This record gives sequence, structure tokens and C-alpha cells, in this order.
Amino acid sequence: MRRFIDENLHHFNAGELQRCAASLDSFLKQGGKLMITLAGAMSTARIGILLGPAIRAGLVHAISCTGANLEEDLFRVVAPDSYPDIDWRNLSAEEEANLQNRVTDTCIPEEEAIRKVGAQLLKVWNESTLDKPPHKYLYEVLPESESSWLCAAREMNIPIFTPAWADSTLGNIFSAYLIDGSIESSSIIRNDLDRMKDLAEWYQNQNNAIGFLQVGGGIAGDYPICVVPMLRQDLGLAVPMWAWFAQISESRSSFGGYSGAPPNEKISWGKIGVDTPRFVIESDATIVLPMILQYLLDGQ
Repeated sequence: MRRFIDENLHHFNAGELQRCAASLDSFLKQGGKLMITLAGAMSTARIGILLGPAIRAGLVHAISCTGANLEEDLFRVVAPDSYPDIDWRNLSAEEEANLQNRVTDTCIPEEEAIRKVGAQLLKVWNESTLDKPPHKYLYEVLPESESSWLCAAREMNIPIFTPAWADSTLGNIFSAYLIDGSIESSSIIRNDLDRMKDLAEWYQNQNNAIGFLQVGGGIAGDYPICVVPMLRQDLGLAVPMWAWFAQISESRSSFGGYSGAPPNEKISWGKIGVDTPRFVIESDATIVLPMILQYLLDGQ
């Protein structure tokens, strides 16, 4: 993959991919550390096949992800053979009514994965007396799998930050348990404000430059990148800005959304500097991210 990218991808989004991968490879080999943020349905797209090895190879040092990406990696591990292939472009409304939990060309298994994990977690949540981040509970019911990035994160003990975890299937299930009294309190889940404090401590404790690879947009990316202006502007601390930045997104900046905000806009917010290497690949993350990860792995 590394040779293919270097020899064949030169212009437009392809060229940006090559330049981004080569720059990130150099950044990491010079001792830089990397946070990857995951939006969308990257876990259902099985990004763990390559993200897991990248984590185990020491190429990824922190993850920020949506609650969906956190749980959907677990669901894939629990019921790997229960995901159907769907001819999604030709479905009628009536055919949709016979499916459950469709994500483009596949469906997340309801009974084999979601309900099974929900029941397992009820016991784990009820036994907890501490406030822990959501992924720590998932670790307790997560079987070992080579194709799981969550397993790799557990193995390598890298931090995971999951802002707005309540906006997920397991978050909904947790809320339902609160409503029906199966769980007495939500205090066992460490909240976003507490996790920002944890993120700030992690960022300040790093002795190396830290890079930021944003996959998609939304809160998975915007939440962690804000730790820098928070530390610098709100607390007045002399911490460095993010030292390297890249974004894989198909969103347009002209729409005014955070998902499409270009790197230069982040300079105005004090997240990255004028001299920060920065890249934008306007393409499908399910294609681009595996290529970048394999490029890095090939350079090991």
C-alpha cells in the first residue's frame, strides 16, 4: 500500500492523501503522538481490522469517538456472523420495515448483539460503585478479537474519550434502565465535564508533540480539539497547540458546520498554529483511513 500510494497518488484528493500519510509517518517517527477521532459509523465499517494493529504498533495514542463507534466495535465482536449484506439502494419502504438497525449496507443485530450486550452491562453497571468512563464498562464484557480496535485500546491502555455518550444505543438502554428503576443513579458514568478534566491532564502530561487526525466531524472531533484553547485561553497555561492536523471529511465548509470547518478556521480559535502541518482530504473516510493506517504500518 505504501509503495502504491507514493507511486500513484499525486494530485487532487489522491495527492492530499499521499502528502498527509507521508507527513504523519514523519511526524510519528520524530516522536510525535497521535489522537484519532471517529465519527460516523466507522466501527460498523470494521475499521478495527486496521486500527487495531495501528494501536498495537504504537501509532495511535488516544481515541475520541462517538458512543456509536464505541459500542458498534463491541457489537461486531459479539455477533460477527450476524451482520447481513443489504442491497440498500433498491429497498422499498415495506422492505425497510422488515429490517432492524440498518446502517447503509448492513444491519446491527438486535438480539444477538444489542440486547445481549445490554443485559450483560446491566449487571456490570449495577455492581459499580465508582464513576468510570463508558468504555471501561464495555471492557468488562468485551471478548478478545484481533479485528477490534477496542480490544487493542484495552491491551495498550490508551485513553478513550466519548463525548455525548448518551447519544448512543447503549446510552438509550442505560436511560431506560434509569426510568424503570433497574439502575438507581447515573453517577456511575463519568460525564463530559469530568472527562474534559481527564483529557486536560492527559494532554499536559505528554512530553511529545501531539497530532490530531479527525475522521469525519461532529462532537467526536470538536470536543477533544477544544482542550487546547481551554487550557491556553481559559486557564492561561502555556501549553503547546496541536502540532499536526488532518481531517477526512466530505462536508463543505460553506455550509457553516463544524464537520466541514477547514484547518485555517481552527487557527482563529487557537487550536492549531500558523506553522502547524495541516491537511484536508475530502473523500470517503471508510476508504481513506484504512489506506493511511496501512501506509503507516508498512513503514514500521
